[in-house]
Amino acid sequence: MDNRPYTTLFMLSSIDGKISTGSTDKLDVDKDFPHIEGLREGLQQYYDIEANTDMWSCCSGRTQVKIGVNERELCDKHSDVSFMIIDNHHLNEHGVRYLSSKVKNLVIVTTNEDHIALRISGLDNVDILLQEKLDLRQALEFIYKEYDCDRLTIQTGGMLNSLFLRSNLIDSLNIVIAPALIGGVNTPTLIDGDSLEDESELSLIKAFILKDCKVLNNSYIQLKYEKR
Repeated sequence: MDNRPYTTLFMLSSIDGKISTGSTDKLDVDKDFPHIEGLREGLQQYYDIEANTDMWSCCSGRTQVKIGVNERELCDKHSDVSFMIIDNHHLNEHGVRYLSSKVKNLVIVTTNEDHIALRISGLDNVDILLQEKLDLRQALEFIYKEYDCDRLTIQTGGMLNSLFLRSNLIDSLNIVIAPALIGGVNTPTLIDGDSLEDESELSLIKAFILKDCKVLNNSYIQLKYEKR
């Protein structure tokens, strides 16, 4: 894999490709789907699949804050999973300490020279990768070299997902489709970022090969693709 881990984009999406229930951080599928009839009944299947993904996961600080890491009680022991978190300003000190208490290894990738994590001492399982400009390939090569990470699950938001895609750093897809139409032009989708504007940019579109299509319970579907 060219000195980087093999990557899988793993997401929960609506039928229309939305990965959130709305355009603000107050709305989130993890928080909101359990309250929606027709969605809550099959939601656990997604978490069961998630529990069997790679031992390294890449998330954004924003995504982690949306699920409450800045306020959660510290964990008593580490899990076997490690995180690479891309963050500039969403995590506070408690959020960093919580993640450190939860995961085996925590790598924070940031371009913020004043990131709070740089001022916290005593966290032996935390590495900070400070970059002048966000370089996802360098970040992947770092965890490959320093931690022998050979497989990574990507669970970031639409903007970061698009950066992985445009950098040709997504090797496979594992998408769970929830039986819902959410809508909203500003609601985050599986891949956001800048739109293509010219035929010369069509090479940025990546084709994938369908490897598996599984009908789950309660009208959920799991789709697996590999890069062509």
